[in-house]
Amino acid sequence: MTAASVTGPGTARFALFAYGFRPFFLISGLSAAILVPAWLVILAGGLAPAFSVPPAGWHGHEMLFGFVGAAVGGFMLTAIPSWTGARPVTGAVLAGLVALFLAGRIASLPALAASPVAAAVDLAFFPALGLAVTVALIRAGKARNTAFLGLLALLTLANLLVRLEWAEATADTARHGTALAIGVVLMMIAVVGGRIIPAFTRNALRRRDPDVAIELAPWTDRAALVLTAALVPLDLVLPGSAYAGLAALAAAAAHAVRLSRWQGHRTLHDPLLWILHAGYAWLCLGLVLKGAELTFGLPLGDAWLHALTAGCFATMILAVMSRAALGHTGRSLEASPGITAAYVLVVLAGLVRTAAPVLALATGGDAYRHALGASGLMWAAGFGLFCILYAPILMRPRPDGRPG
Repeated sequence: MTAASVTGPGTARFALFAYGFRPFFLISGLSAAILVPAWLVILAGGLAPAFSVPPAGWHGHEMLFGFVGAAVGGFMLTAIPSWTGARPVTGAVLAGLVALFLAGRIASLPALAASPVAAAVDLAFFPALGLAVTVALIRAGKARNTAFLGLLALLTLANLLVRLEWAEATADTARHGTALAIGVVLMMIAVVGGRIIPAFTRNALRRRDPDVAIELAPWTDRAALVLTAALVPLDLVLPGSAYAGLAALAAAAAHAVRLSRWQGHRTLHDPLLWILHAGYAWLCLGLVLKGAELTFGLPLGDAWLHALTAGCFATMILAVMSRAALGHTGRSLEASPGITAAYVLVVLAGLVRTAAPVLALATGGDAYRHALGASGLMWAAGFGLFCILYAPILMRPRPDGRPG
């Protein structure tokens, strides 16, 4: 079977809508490469759009519902068919989801974001995504595999809480929406990371040593997930409290024990593996910093927030996108020097951004501004490399001619 026979006449070199990961991973990478430099320009005063919403709130919203939202969409449209055998969402339906997502980004431009119409457009994406995948599951007789709908519903609620405050329909709900979105994404990383990281690591290490074993620890896994889930209501009901801090420390300990069992020290030869372990280590660090600040009152500023977002979210998203794009297009699971450099840049960007508040306390505002600039440039370079290297992979048919 040739590529032309898969994609149709005249489209043999274009397969962007052949599988969900293709357009959404590319959009996520482009969003990361564009949004952070744009934010740096705004902070520097070089760009003065007519903001109808708080600038910092807009930045957080677009990072969560733009950059992260696109990655979530691409992951769900790819993982669910792979795990359940349901037919993937492709073609016109996938193109429609992409158009709806991009319409939401236009509706979230600073000058438009406060409009109720803009809010309605942006809020439509996650329900539409859920509907599209649910229809595919029902057709495949897999209707019971719809637990993901709860996560999409929570992300929709989180977006709604932000949008309600922007539209001046409610007061002080945006921070609840942001906290809810962060909690949901953390939970997704904890669940998915616990599924794929030990499995991928075990499979890779056994090619070198057939006797390698990664022991399962069901109680540790359950404790890590329960404690992570408990953070969501605590952050909503008792935000900034010592109770939330203690829960964060307990969750960090459980995740650290979990991670220690996955033999990450044996993956340094394989960038596609160590970057997954690094992303999960960010989760542990972010929760430790959060717990230290809330429980002991350490003056860490927003260090924990950016350890979780610029560190954990960014690293795990880049790790999963780069690996899944290779695997699902029939390519060898080998990291090129370019994508390895992207991994290093994004991890360093997270470290510098996390350290920025502490630097500000120690040396003053100039160090903070320089750290933000350095972090933003490394972040943009890392995701820019991903886009350059992976755009051809994501837009062209599989080299083996198979669909997908």
